[in-house]
Amino acid sequence: GTQVDQVVALLEEGIREGRTQPRIVMERIPRQIAAQIVSDPAKSGFYGPFEKMPVTIPAGRQAELRAEAARAITDVVTPAFERLLAFFKNRYLPHCRETIGASALPDGKAYYAHLVRVATTTDLTPEQVHALGLEKVAAIHAQMRKVFDELHFKGSYHDFLHYLRTEPRFYYSSPDDLLEAYRAAAKRVDPHLVEFFLTSELPRVPYGVRKIPDALAPDTYPAYSVPPAGDGSVAGYMDVNLYKPESRPKYEIQVLTCHEARPGHQLQIPVAMELEDVPQFRRFDYYDAFGEGWALYSETLCDAMGLYDDAYSRFGYLDYQMWRAVRLVVDTGIHAFGWSRERAVKYFEDNTALSEQNISTEVDRYIAWPGQAVSYMVGEVRIQKLRDEAEQKLGPRFDIRTFDSLVLRNGSIPLSLLSQVVEDWVAGQQQTE
Repeated sequence: GTQVDQVVALLEEGIREGRTQPRIVMERIPRQIAAQIVSDPAKSGFYGPFEKMPVTIPAGRQAELRAEAARAITDVVTPAFERLLAFFKNRYLPHCRETIGASALPDGKAYYAHLVRVATTTDLTPEQVHALGLEKVAAIHAQMRKVFDELHFKGSYHDFLHYLRTEPRFYYSSPDDLLEAYRAAAKRVDPHLVEFFLTSELPRVPYGVRKIPDALAPDTYPAYSVPPAGDGSVAGYMDVNLYKPESRPKYEIQVLTCHEARPGHQLQIPVAMELEDVPQFRRFDYYDAFGEGWALYSETLCDAMGLYDDAYSRFGYLDYQMWRAVRLVVDTGIHAFGWSRERAVKYFEDNTALSEQNISTEVDRYIAWPGQAVSYMVGEVRIQKLRDEAEQKLGPRFDIRTFDSLVLRNGSIPLSLLSQVVEDWVAGQQQTE
């Protein structure tokens, strides 16, 4: 209840200052709030943890906890969401702005440039990020063309994208089958980890694959990573979106799993959490350029592992690289160059094989969260550049396991500091020759 009241106070301040979210993305929100309002507390998502409790909690205490939870939901949680829904519909939504770019806010141009610096942990400007995106889009198109030619598809590139989006054999009809496919993709990675990381530095905490809650699924990502507990008492999870399985291509399952599970987020984050003899912020802080850059770099590691083992799966991998390159163009296009939502969607449709459902959700994400999306490709480009330079300088002495473990060894850090770490390591290796 207190948290909701504080959020309302902040939104009121935003109304007074003219700093509101665009109406086009906020129209999704009333339905999401309403989904949290229940007459039966046992049907609330907040009640979930009380349905199955550890046997170490006596039965009598379990009953007491369930009763306390039901009262909290009935007396505090549900009324809070009812207040939030009324405020949002009657007060906030009518004041949401019609524009979509951050540049339309007070001091918006400088604000967005600041967000880009924060997201990338570099001094890159929106104009430089936009140019990098156009360069990467062109380069990945060239790689895609080779796979496209390998398949001997009769038609244009756009015909091929339409084929991928509409051919039923590329999609599961059952959510359960889609979930099992994600779990199988996760297990395919495990035997290869020792080829790319020092065994002594792999995380101890396990992770699982589970579905995104139904109330969230229609308006969120294809998948996301949920970190483990800091003390290792609760495993990490890759949460996958099973809403409309017919919109979630089979050829993207492996690459998405490599990004969100291992060797991506479910490896990088636990490694940081298990660091010893460092301040807490070093274990739990998270820089998007590092964490998301690492996860995107991890997709290339799975390519080296041979996990994209047919032409469609390899196209899916390249399409995910393209997705992040397109983000550089679209995010800066919206917030620095005045692009409309329609233009952003069209650019996605012309350059990626993502489904219409995913494209719509992605573009709305960039509108609501300026700058964050540019961190992925900027981070990957920096990690790959550092690796290429290290390989060139060390030659046969270069060890991919040592390099990958080195990148993760200090937790999530700004890209400028990562560059220093790798350069110092390379210099040390050269001195021992």
